[in-house]
Amino acid sequence: MEFIKPGRQFDFMGYRWYFIGVSLIVLLLSVASFVYPGPKLGTDFKGGTEIEVAFRAPVTSADVRAAVEKEGFASPDVVSVADPANPNRFLIRVQEVTVLSDAQKGKIRERLCLTGEGEKVDEARCPVTVRASEVKFSPGGDKISVRYDAAPELSAVRQQLAGVEGIQLRAGGTNPAVVSERDHKVEFYLKSKGDQLMDGLRDALGADKVPEQALRVEWIGPKAGAQLRDAAIKSIAIAIVFIMAYIAFRFDMRFAPGGIVALVHDVGIALGAMIITRREITLSTVAAMLTIVGYSITDTVVVYDRIRENLGKHRNLSFAAVINQSISEMLGRTIITSGVTALSMLMFLFWGTGVLKDFAFALLVGIVVGTYSSIYVAAPLTEWIDRRFFGATVVTKKKISRTRATKRADAVV
Repeated sequence: MEFIKPGRQFDFMGYRWYFIGVSLIVLLLSVASFVYPGPKLGTDFKGGTEIEVAFRAPVTSADVRAAVEKEGFASPDVVSVADPANPNRFLIRVQEVTVLSDAQKGKIRERLCLTGEGEKVDEARCPVTVRASEVKFSPGGDKISVRYDAAPELSAVRQQLAGVEGIQLRAGGTNPAVVSERDHKVEFYLKSKGDQLMDGLRDALGADKVPEQALRVEWIGPKAGAQLRDAAIKSIAIAIVFIMAYIAFRFDMRFAPGGIVALVHDVGIALGAMIITRREITLSTVAAMLTIVGYSITDTVVVYDRIRENLGKHRNLSFAAVINQSISEMLGRTIITSGVTALSMLMFLFWGTGVLKDFAFALLVGIVVGTYSSIYVAAPLTEWIDRRFFGATVVTKKKISRTRATKRADAVV
């Protein structure tokens, strides 16, 4: 399908500098947004604990925040989640995580009477029924596995952890629980930060408003968050490098820089839009950026392929004229394909929930910017590279050929 009838073409290249100027301004604003107001990193990247709670009765964000702060959590982030089925749904995020510190682990070992090699045991405080021979901590910091030399006295070993600052035993059920009577293995279950958040909400707002369990509890340590952040940046960079290599082999080196600049342009503006609208940057956002990279380069390759095809058909036209004709022929297909995809993203943006809305927003911006960059970023840059680095060589060769022909003609005369 041709958007513009044969013989009638829009002069895309004639307006390229205006659109390139607009792109530079928008891209600079996106880069500036990384400094101010700065990216709003989610729990995936900065670490912390996140719970989602559907309250049984109407509450306000201020009430929830006050209850969380009363429990001892500093600077909580409370966000109302749009859910027609339950308007009292909130996302609560704190910076604290469940992971036990080295100081806490040392205090726990001391309270459990775990002694090192050659150390003396205080028989009065640590009889054999409460003396641990091995202590292991779960990665999440909410479970402690303890092995004893003899059958432990559960009521006594439970009191061993009392007084360790920052930890609380989880209520309900058998805690500690005997895992293996043969090996005298016992497991202590500690309250996670999620459990403490729910307890604080229940104490402050009342059990009639707060459910027994949260809809979702997630946490990640700051070190793991930093590793995920670095891995996300590497994944996008590696994808761009391989795409550049693909374009260079698929076409030639004239086309590769334009495609890569268009990708950086698309990802930069999409991230800037996420930051300016104060949406969280999470692993789902990284997935959206990689999707934008794939979608944008697909559209650019389609335009490049038509340009290369027309270069062989119309050798008498300039490169700029070939680009105009190629874009005119592909514009209808591009608008229909991008429009249909954008419509599906609009549905997710308006009727989706939580992270899905942020994912749809990033993709929607990426689709619009990616379609635009294929026409007004990738193609003009390719034409400039051809004129600046390849066209001059061709002209020089023609001049040399003409000079040699003239000299031969003079010699014959």
